[in-house]
Amino acid sequence: MHSDRQLNQWIPVCNLSDILPNTGVCALINGEQIAIFHIHDGEDRVFAIHNYDPNSEAAVLARGLVGSLGERIVVASPIYKHHFDLQTGECLEAPEHSVHAYPVHINNQQVWIGI
Repeated sequence: MHSDRQLNQWIPVCNLSDILPNTGVCALINGEQIAIFHIHDGEDRVFAIHNYDPNSEAAVLARGLVGSLGERIVVASPIYKHHFDLQTGECLEAPEHSVHAYPVHINNQQVWIGI
């Protein structure tokens, strides 16, 4: 069985230090806006989801507030406050409006997105 890193084309996006801890930024990759989040909760982790919020029909998720609901790390959209799971892209209030989640990893302080 192959790992995600073997099945995806990996693209370097930015340095981890370019994203303040517990915030997100938006990157344009192959014409798609991708929201990348740097979570620091004792360790540095990164997550990536599509930046477009289907509930508000606006590309705003990178500007949302990061937090947790139970065990889930989420971002709250800045418009209607719907919560999106950063690991899966699931919209907790309206699952039919879930977004794509992208594989992402850190290598030598560089953030890489798998497309």
